[in-house]
Amino acid sequence: MLSPSLLIRNGTLITLGPDPKVRTGCSLWIQNGIIQRIADESGFHEPFEYELDARGMVLLPGFINLHTHLYSAMACGMEGVPPSRDFVEKLQHLWWRLDKALTPEDCYYSALLLLINGIRHGVTTVFDHHASPGAIGESLEHISSAVKRTRIRACLCYEVSDRDGAEKARQGLEENAQFIRYCREANNPRLRALFGLHASFTLGDETLEAASVLGRELDCGFHIHAAESPADQQRTRDRHGVGVIERLHRFGLLGPRTIAAHCVHIDRREMEILGETGTGVAHNPQSNLNNAVGIGDLPGWQQAGIPVGLGTDGMTMNMTEELRTALWAQHLRAGNPSAAFLEVCRTLLLNNALIAQRHWDLPMGELKEGALADIVGIPYQPRTPLHDRNAYAHILYGISQEPVDTTIVGGWVLMHNRKLTIDVDEAEAAARCRELAARLYERMGA
Repeated sequence: MLSPSLLIRNGTLITLGPDPKVRTGCSLWIQNGIIQRIADESGFHEPFEYELDARGMVLLPGFINLHTHLYSAMACGMEGVPPSRDFVEKLQHLWWRLDKALTPEDCYYSALLLLINGIRHGVTTVFDHHASPGAIGESLEHISSAVKRTRIRACLCYEVSDRDGAEKARQGLEENAQFIRYCREANNPRLRALFGLHASFTLGDETLEAASVLGRELDCGFHIHAAESPADQQRTRDRHGVGVIERLHRFGLLGPRTIAAHCVHIDRREMEILGETGTGVAHNPQSNLNNAVGIGDLPGWQQAGIPVGLGTDGMTMNMTEELRTALWAQHLRAGNPSAAFLEVCRTLLLNNALIAQRHWDLPMGELKEGALADIVGIPYQPRTPLHDRNAYAHILYGISQEPVDTTIVGGWVLMHNRKLTIDVDEAEAAARCRELAARLYERMGA
């Protein structure tokens, strides 16, 4: 179903893309989900079905979340979780207990509520990494139902792991394969799939080989946690004699369509491998700080030619909050309050779109003619001059502090005047999610 034609009038555009420009008094004509024309107000004579007045708003390309866990909605406010001394204990005490207890309905409502939250923060595309060992079959179908209902753009995968035994790993392999086939047959312009894997330290050679074979057959990329904590590196080296990135490379899992999340503890040679293969890295600073696993060498990664984007690992759907945290973390890592400004800004404001474009057919992440009409409108009256050279700084220090007014995906207006326009009763969905969370906690013993 094609989106209606839409005219957005009188906005201030920050185009982003490789050469960001600030354009004032602009209007955009959108048809069939694509930006067809950008011009000043007097230049439009095309027919349109709907009109939005963007006066007083900055228009940006919609934000992309390169790595998240939509099932993490169920963890908010959870009590009774034992304290953890390190990252592996955090997985054992919280996340592996939670994901094992999830039901298909839990998966659906958790995804639905976080996708709505994403819309409220101007997120138009998410790359989700899902795990529910107690409800593997059709889990991605339930999440994709939430995606379709919210009209957001999403790339989904199931997290294969050997931690719950060979049969669960086999089911996870099959869940990925069938969903990748489904996405290609359905040809939904908003839905894509990757082959999900948990992490090197929970995957044996037999499972990695099976995933590699399926990946080649399906001609797809992978989405995997890589060197998030020292434990992943140490256990991989102890068991297999090489580091995480080299092991993944030996199995043919790296490449331009693969996303390696975290990569906090990689060495120089591993950086070179990621750069040489064109593998995308999803940086998740809030999660890394929260889990006390470290701060990634963002400038070093980019110097090695690695395309580095920004994810949230389920911590938030507010991408500008994540962006700010990324910069403060790099300042702390370098001991330099001027360090890594451009390197950090480019993760969200340029590289996320370049990585996401590998999975969609049309340009995204830039307000230009011919690009996907994924747009966010934010009320903003700049206190200082706003122009091409300081647009990133205005986004980071000013625009990020204002609430999103309008979110558009593929020409569909999902929120305007801060009111959702999608066919979802948010209060009713949240009430059901609370009921399900209480039952989930009982199953967990939390």
